[in-house]
Amino acid sequence: MTVHERSNDVRIDRLTTPEQVREAFAVFGRAMIGLDFGDLDAATITEEGRYFGAFDGEEIVGGADSYATSLTVPGGARLAHAAVTHIGVLPTHRRRGVLTALITRQFSDAAARGEAVATLRASEAVIYGRYGYGVASHSRPARIDRVRTGLRELPDGAGTVRIADDVDASSLAAIHERVTTAGATTRSASWWVNAERRAHAEPLRYVIVHSTDGVDDGYAVYRPLDSATWWTSRNRTIQVTDFVALTGDAHRGLWAHLFGLDLVDTITVASLPVDDPLPLLVTDQRSVHLGEVRDEIWLRLVDVETALAARTYGPGRPVTIAVLDHRLPSNAGRYRITADGAERSSNAPDVTVDVTDLASVYLGGTRWRQLAAAGRLHEGSTPPDPDAISTLDVLFATDHAPFSGTMF
Repeated sequence: MTVHERSNDVRIDRLTTPEQVREAFAVFGRAMIGLDFGDLDAATITEEGRYFGAFDGEEIVGGADSYATSLTVPGGARLAHAAVTHIGVLPTHRRRGVLTALITRQFSDAAARGEAVATLRASEAVIYGRYGYGVASHSRPARIDRVRTGLRELPDGAGTVRIADDVDASSLAAIHERVTTAGATTRSASWWVNAERRAHAEPLRYVIVHSTDGVDDGYAVYRPLDSATWWTSRNRTIQVTDFVALTGDAHRGLWAHLFGLDLVDTITVASLPVDDPLPLLVTDQRSVHLGEVRDEIWLRLVDVETALAARTYGPGRPVTIAVLDHRLPSNAGRYRITADGAERSSNAPDVTVDVTDLASVYLGGTRWRQLAAAGRLHEGSTPPDPDAISTLDVLFATDHAPFSGTMF
């Protein structure tokens, strides 16, 4: 791939051939610098018609891709959703509006498909806010000193755990499909193809599945680190790469199995919800080292009216919010939020909020009072009504922190 600086305009087109997809993916790899995709054929993990390329003449200099999935919102409804990925622009073509053009085209495509929301995982934290994406959930890694602790005495749980190393992806997908946590993203067929490809590349990989009354309701995938020095290591570590539990019994049962493994000194988990009960399961909470909280879901409300109407709300008097959206002006307007739902309104607004900040509170991962304290809800020099902020916090409250657990 040889790309030179050019002065002519860049055009955005839908990629229509496997060769174009591969070229755009090579651009993505170049833009990301440090990601090694090995011999991955991008044409096998992308969905037809969803990858857009930025063309300088006949050369692709940028791209933006997505998968058609669904996003679970508070209350359990699932919204049609664009899982945005593979965004990158060559260094030779940055600061020329290429990224803006790609994202604008992607928004139009999502809207035309009826996808009310889009999410992504951001490589840089300062890019996507200007396009209306807000941080809607957080996660954190964990490291457990297995030699220092064990599980507390747990109530007798229903269910059993079985070894399922040879299980196919469809069985795990059927379990994951039933996750109802706000922020959960269904995994596309292409996602599972890529997961199986990575699994085949790992020399050692283990799978356990939890079942209750014969119905699978959880699973965990793990692998040993530094297996070449396993016998001589003073710190034999397993890494949990995928953990899904649909019930409390499944959560406890899977961890009980992991804690019961012989020859393991340390257990690591790449990503946990910020309110995961894991530290409360062990006899020594200090043995569970929770890592730095990281942004997880970056959410864009492509259709604010549909998104607000889809989720449920807590009790409280009606509050009217004015939404600002300079990228998608059709979203701008006033919305009346009540315990029974949300709809457009002509009422005078109690609070004015930018669509980026609305995205951050939409799943319940950020409080309205936090936005107010940060000065994000001020209209000129007038602070928002404290009573309206308190009511919004009750209306938007959720029982659990939002969490996806899915990278794409």
